[in-house]
Formats: sequence, structure tokens, C-alpha cells
Amino acid sequence: MSTTFPRDATDWRGTFIANIGNALARRPDLQLSQWAPPGEVASNVQLVATTQETEWLSKLMQRGGISHWLRTRPITGFPAAFKLLRMLRSVYRRCGDFDVYHINWLQCALPLPDDGKPALITVLGNDMQLLRLPMMKQALRRSLRGRRAAICPNASWMQQPLEEMFGDCASITSVPFGIDPSWYAIQRPVGSQMAPPCWLAVTRLTTDKLGPLFAWSQPLFNNEIRQLHLFGPMQETIALPDWVRYHGPVTPEQLAKEWFPRAQGLVTLSHHAEGRPQVMLEAMAAGLPIIASQLPAHADIISNMQTGVLCDSQQEYAKALAALEDPQINLRIGKAAQTRVKQGLGTWDDCATRYVRVYRRLLGRPDND
Repeated sequence: MSTTFPRDATDWRGTFIANIGNALARRPDLQLSQWAPPGEVASNVQLVATTQETEWLSKLMQRGGISHWLRTRPITGFPAAFKLLRMLRSVYRRCGDFDVYHINWLQCALPLPDDGKPALITVLGNDMQLLRLPMMKQALRRSLRGRRAAICPNASWMQQPLEEMFGDCASITSVPFGIDPSWYAIQRPVGSQMAPPCWLAVTRLTTDKLGPLFAWSQPLFNNEIRQLHLFGPMQETIALPDWVRYHGPVTPEQLAKEWFPRAQGLVTLSHHAEGRPQVMLEAMAAGLPIIASQLPAHADIISNMQTGVLCDSQQEYAKALAALEDPQINLRIGKAAQTRVKQGLGTWDDCATRYVRVYRRLLGRPDND
């Protein structure tokens, strides 16, 4: 179950959901049914959304998803959220021939029926924001009542707060996402970077996601000593400085083939409630050093000056840029980052194995992997 799914290979939205689904569909010990916005799926996946639901979910994706709709247009967003919950309750009731619910996004668990079936519920950073809404924790606890449940954040920093909220009614098991093997195959030899140095920022363009990127970067990039290339959809009206090279949304293939091999590194100074940003993990898999703001989600995957650089001031940011423009430091940190994600996360097939272990535990079956 997911309210987010990429339309096709060029769509950036919800690609991790498609990667999870494809990896699960490759397993011979599973039969997968999917309720999600329309997109390209494996031939052995059974699609269970009605035509009416598919059309509505497609429009929801065009609006940027239910969270974005609620945040930017609450007057129309709240009725849409209630319609979504009614749809979910309907599909849960009519599609009863399965063993385990695999629910992406906490809001999709709210209308679970009282059927006693086990549920695995994934949690991302935006879900943690959702839990601040009045009565949200109580409503979720009610939906978990009378069933075996596993709440699975994709980052370990969410483990403790989720234990405090739901540890008495669900198991809390961190399940990190995987990485496509193509990212590990990218080659970044010393001296291959562009001159002047080329830095990348890949993000949805909102005030919180950008953070102080423009203010801190202005004196460091507004002189052609280095370049800042910005990628991502414009989700708020953001004034872009003339020294920023904005390219709009970008596909993973474009990043992998054109930008990651020659870039100096990736920058994210987000203030947003991040879970475990997938683009950061893909950059690390490619051996690309990262400069990131001091957020729990960033500190969870970056060891400062070992697999990237964390900074919380403009001075630290300037020092990080200068340090990572040294080819030897850049290569050392990039290789360490790649090793960390390869050993800790592996591929999407490894991620699917982690989920299947949770399924089996929920069903009381032995783990065969």
C-alpha cells in the first residue's frame, strides 16, 4: 500500500516505493498485490486499485502527494485526506485474500479494519511530523489493536521515539532501504572533477528543504570559483539567485551518467523533517562526498570527516567545501562513504530480504534466509 509511486522511469516521485515493490516481486516465495498510484510494475504484481481509485491517485500525485496538498492547500487538502482514508478502508475490506499488510506511510494504516491480520508499517521522516497532529498517536494505536504489528522506520534515529509511542503494541524494527547496483558501479577517479569545481544540490525546492543553502553559498559561489548546480521540482515559489544553475527535476539516470561522475560532492542544508534521504545514500554509493546540515537523519548516515562533513554554520560550510576540493581528501571520504553503504545497506534485494524476515516473524514462521 502506498499513496506515492512513480509514473514511469523518468518520474522522480516515490522511486523508492517502486524499488521495494520490484525487489519483493523478484522473490519466488512471495505473491505481491499492490494498491498505489499508476506506474510501471513487474508483470507478476497484481494491481488491486479500481479504475476510479487509479484516476484519483494519479491526480493526487500531480498535486505533489497528500502531505504536500495538506501543507499548501489545507482547505481542499483536508477533504482530500478524508477521501483517501475512505478509499483505503474500502480496499482493505474488499481485498482480504492475503497474509500480511505492507503499508507505506503511517496515514495509510489509520483505516485498518478489525480483521486481526498482521501489518508491517514503514515510517519515514515526514511520518514523524504527522505524529505531532492531535490524536494521531491514539488513532494509530487503535488501528494496531488486536493484531501483530511491526513499525519499521528506515533510519535508526527514529527507533527510540517510536518505541516510546508504540513499543507496547508493536515491535519497532529499523529496516533500511537498499541501493541499486548501478550506483556502486559509478567511477570517480581523482582529477576527473570539473573545473571550476561543480557541486550538486538535489532536493524538492521548498524553504525547509533548501535551508540556508543560498545565504551560505552566495559568497562562496557568486564568483565563478566554483559552481552550484541545483536539481529538483519547484514545490514552493522560491526566488533563485542568478549564480545558481537550476536544472529542474532530474532522473536517476541523468545523475548517474552525467553528474555524479564529475561532481565534487553533494550539498544538503535541509531543515526539513528528513527520514533517511535516498539521494544522499545513492551519492555515497557512487563515492560522492556529502556536506550536510546537522540533522538526526544526516548524522545517522554520515560520520563527520570520515564519510562526509556535517556543518551548522557558514564558516564550517566554507571549510568543508575547501577541504573536499582537495582531490586526496575527496577520494578518501568518498571511498569510505561507499564502503559504509555497501556493507550496511547493500541492494534493494537485500532490503526485500529484511522485510521478508519481518513478515515471517509476524506470521510466526521460521526465517529461511
